Amino acid sequence: MLRRAMAVLLVILLLLGSAPAISHAQAPPAPGVPAGAPGASAASGADAIGATPPRLGYAQGPVSFWRPGASDWAPAQVNTPLVPGDELYTGHEGLLELQVGGRAYLRAWGDTQLGLANQEPDFLQLKLTTGHATLDLRSVEPGRSVEVDTPHAAFDIQAPGYYRVDVTPERTTFITRRGGRASMTAAGGQPVVIASSEEVVVEGVPVPTARSFASPELDVFDRWNYARTDELLESVSARYVPPQVYGADDLDHYGNWRVVPTYGSIWVPQAVPSGWAPYSTGRWVADPIYGWTWVDTAPWGWAPYHYGRWVFVDGFWAWAPGPIVARPVYAPALVAFFGAPGVSVSIGAPFVSWVALGWGEPIVPWWGRPGYVGRPHWSGWGGPRVVNNVVVHNTTVINVTNINVYRNTTVNNAVVAVHRDGFGRGSVRESRVEQVDVRQLRPVHGRLDVKPEPASFVAAGGAAPARPAESTLTRQVVATRQPRHSRENLPPALRDGPVGAAGPVSVPAPKIVPAPKAAQVAPVPNRPPLGASDVERPRRSEPQRLEDMPRRGGAAPPVVDRDDKTREAPPAPRTQGGAGSVAPGRDDAKGRDDGKGRETPRRDLPPALRDGPPRADAPGGQDRGRGTPPAVVIPQPTPRQPQPAAPPAARQPQEPVRPQQPAPPAARPPQQPQDAAQPGGRPLPGEPANRVFPGRSENRPHQTQPVPAASRQATPHTAPAASHQATTPTPQRGGFSPEHRNERAQTPSTPAPAVQHKGGDETDAHKAPRR
Repeated sequence: MLRRAMAVLLVILLLLGSAPAISHAQAPPAPGVPAGAPGASAASGADAIGATPPRLGYAQGPVSFWRPGASDWAPAQVNTPLVPGDELYTGHEGLLELQVGGRAYLRAWGDTQLGLANQEPDFLQLKLTTGHATLDLRSVEPGRSVEVDTPHAAFDIQAPGYYRVDVTPERTTFITRRGGRASMTAAGGQPVVIASSEEVVVEGVPVPTARSFASPELDVFDRWNYARTDELLESVSARYVPPQVYGADDLDHYGNWRVVPTYGSIWVPQAVPSGWAPYSTGRWVADPIYGWTWVDTAPWGWAPYHYGRWVFVDGFWAWAPGPIVARPVYAPALVAFFGAPGVSVSIGAPFVSWVALGWGEPIVPWWGRPGYVGRPHWSGWGGPRVVNNVVVHNTTVINVTNINVYRNTTVNNAVVAVHRDGFGRGSVRESRVEQVDVRQLRPVHGRLDVKPEPASFVAAGGAAPARPAESTLTRQVVATRQPRHSRENLPPALRDGPVGAAGPVSVPAPKIVPAPKAAQVAPVPNRPPLGASDVERPRRSEPQRLEDMPRRGGAAPPVVDRDDKTREAPPAPRTQGGAGSVAPGRDDAKGRDDGKGRETPRRDLPPALRDGPPRADAPGGQDRGRGTPPAVVIPQPTPRQPQPAAPPAARQPQEPVRPQQPAPPAARPPQQPQDAAQPGGRPLPGEPANRVFPGRSENRPHQTQPVPAASRQATPHTAPAASHQATTPTPQRGGFSPEHRNERAQTPSTPAPAVQHKGGDETDAHKAPRR
């Protein structure tokens, strides 16, 4: 009997020793909550990781980047996550886009200095010292606010809308549209409220004055912002990822969604080279908050590298986002690090290696505070939890020392390794180790002891394409909070930045003003005084009716009389297609071949944006200023005259209806002044209220002057001057140039630049590079 009991006990001990070490325990504490402190057990992994950093999602032309710790400005790299203290600068022909929310975008045009001053879960603080920027906020989470600090005032935004900020040495203008509302606090002043469709002009230092005007007409930059946001939000990939995940639109253009039984919806990237593996086409960047962060060079390289898991299915790498969760959690990378046997990942190790996490595998953080580093978790993951290829329960915490099996290590070329002196100092391709014996690798459970160097703080090498002026960097801004610079987390040798004028060495501290308090809103809020102006904004035309709008393929269909017995031919039946297919024959199904056998929609930039804001030394630029690009008149379609129907007795057999050629749109009729006499002969009482800022170029009187011949260089998108004098040509896509800007006041019928949406037709030979 005793022997039998001893045998049973021995079997139980053997089973416990061979199974994965699983113990029921509490969730890992957050980095900001010490282990054992009150509330440590309730801290979730999502709270531990923090807010999603802004993503540099688009860069066109000369765009430069600097981070505290770097030795110099460097070219900006798409997919770079920003941290407080980062600076961006666009050259004259530069353009950039930051995604700051699931449905929120910030864009900057040429000659713009932009910085991220602070980011908290409910607060985003931006700094704009010069240039042009827009905030297209289609939604704002309750309790969250966005602050824009400028040299003249601080602007606080808490409501969805469209906001435009233009900063020059003389003034700052702030425009609200689409129901947006904000508050402004100038240096030495009290907070005032900015209503919707309003422009506030702040001038003068050290005590600036503010004036209120009606918002001006949309210009070419505003129209491009409207169209681009509409396009980004019409993403098919949004069906498979949570709305808070950035970069979903990029997945539509560079891969295909498939459904497999094991993993559900997966995304397969296209045009990847042979032997490619995840986390192999980019570099590791030192992030003062998240530690070593992966920045991929692929245009789609955001969502698949900060969310979900990677799987290998039927010889293809695919990204598996897993079931949609209510609150996704950003991670600097989703990989497992390895070291050589018996050593840790440090300067003394021969190389550093890593592999993409597989389906359901936990992340072991290498960033954060003590008590969080090295504690495995599945924060933001909605699928099953897998440890050592074994599915575990959701209420358990794993002993990290027993996690030693990662499924993707069995895939050929999946483990990426670099030499010790190449990690975080350049592209992975430059220092990758081709032959790796995965059997000799040991997982690293904890912090990576690799010290960053100045080259580790930028995501691209080479000389910066543009540099801001010293006067721009040293301009003091007005703010409601002190900036939270990430340089405080850097080693002392890297904390002060470069020597000399190569980078922002000593950014002046902002001038702090009281923040507007929502709980102390007066019954009648303070408003900026109305500004004096002789120019009034014209009345808006009535919205175009559906029957008056032309079809995409050409002119609008002819009006058919109700008594006519003829009917149009029924539409062709739809054909069956795969996932994401569209019916053949539709205009939006047309695209262009990207050279890899697939049709991709175009995202061409209007030449007016590629050329940058108007320069002061350009023809007609002296009196235009650089505060705001010019407004563009929208061409209205020519109204059709109803066709009289023939008597029934005289009807003849009708011929098939031939498609009509598109007719050039007619120009908008000139607006009459709003203070003109009414039909009864009585003038309107009082003075005009919707006055616009007279300092804008489109509101100043222009004299008809011929444009110098030297400025009329032959370009694919520039029409001869004589064509504007005779007739207005049919607008071509991209048919807008700097000459059209200067001639807008003389030729109001000049067509606006067509902003290309997905699936539009290609009608000109001038193509902008895709992002």
